[in-house]
Amino acid sequence: MKLKFSLKTAITGLRTHKSRSALTITGIVIGITSIILIMSLGQGAKDLIIGQIQGLGAKTIAILPGKEPSGMSDLSTLFSDSLKEREMNALKQKTNVPNAQYVMPVVFGSANAIYQNEKYGISIFGGTELLEKIFDAQPEKGVFYTDDDVRSGATVVVLGYKAKDKLFGNDEAVGQKIRIKNTTFKVIGVLPKKGSSSFISFDEAALTPYTTAQRYLTGTKYFNRLIVETDSEVNLEKTSSDIRITLRNLHNITDPTKDDFYVSTPAEVAEKLGTVFNTLTIFLSAVAAISLVVGGIGIMNIMLVSVTERTKEIGLRKAIGATNKDILTQFLLEAVILTATGGLIGIILGSVLSIIATVLIKNVGGLNWQYTFPIGAAILGLLVASLVGLIFGIYPARQASKKSPMEALRYE
Repeated sequence: MKLKFSLKTAITGLRTHKSRSALTITGIVIGITSIILIMSLGQGAKDLIIGQIQGLGAKTIAILPGKEPSGMSDLSTLFSDSLKEREMNALKQKTNVPNAQYVMPVVFGSANAIYQNEKYGISIFGGTELLEKIFDAQPEKGVFYTDDDVRSGATVVVLGYKAKDKLFGNDEAVGQKIRIKNTTFKVIGVLPKKGSSSFISFDEAALTPYTTAQRYLTGTKYFNRLIVETDSEVNLEKTSSDIRITLRNLHNITDPTKDDFYVSTPAEVAEKLGTVFNTLTIFLSAVAAISLVVGGIGIMNIMLVSVTERTKEIGLRKAIGATNKDILTQFLLEAVILTATGGLIGIILGSVLSIIATVLIKNVGGLNWQYTFPIGAAILGLLVASLVGLIFGIYPARQASKKSPMEALRYE
């Protein structure tokens, strides 16, 4: 009964000073809003990137040249030339990797594509005819290049949705010719709007046989990576192991730490990226949480001012029977109500801003971004905000409860 009366008195006290109460909780609102926004966008980015990586296929293994980078000093290994025709042919042999269903080399680079007076910077991806199957890159118009095109090094390209739009606009592209690095290519197909998958941004790409890319565009004899698809998800780990053994034998490597290649599955990459995103989100949330501390200090200051202004009220309540505990409870409740209200407003505001950001990213950025409401962060934020009110409200509440009724009534 006393708690109910203290709660009613606390609400009445806060409603009496609405403007001051609103300003007091500003810091809490900013803090909780920031945390909700960061957590929501962080989860959205994580889902988007991991989804793209997993879109490569649960049966797919990527083999990259050079030692796996573990820091800035290892970035030079990204340009290693340890994957060539010899390695691809070794991996294709069933005696070496019995569960490898497909083995495809990938060569990539960038260049300007020119059609009449239009010029557009495109990403070049060279592969085999398997690229259409592995990445589900079936043209919306025209056809994909064939095994004969790969073997002959035919100068043909399949354009991505955006690349076609930039070069040809509404005109027909299939059958037309474009120039890339002084070589004329025939456009044989156009992809539908596809977005990105793993390391390929299909919409901005020109897909061509890898033999053509090496001969006319990159001028290299090595591959940027090899893609292996297993016959079953069950054999993914075994196939990864077979690939490592085959390449180590081929390169006369006896110490695994000396590998001049590294094998990666989408699940491994997704797991590593998930860890990075979680760490980054926690760090940014911790930075945003500093504003909660600032907000708590602001609440303590305002509560101290409030105690001073309401000294006569405290004296009057004590004179008619209120105990120190009653006064302490009333002022603590006021502080907790303020911070909890700020937390609730912050959750709502953060959610609204997250939805607006999602709409903008989807419509302006063209990404398949999904809104995520971080319910765990919302509950935690509300509890932390209430805790902040409790901690920073104790001192002013104790100051109020210790006042003598006689001195409080004589206070001017």
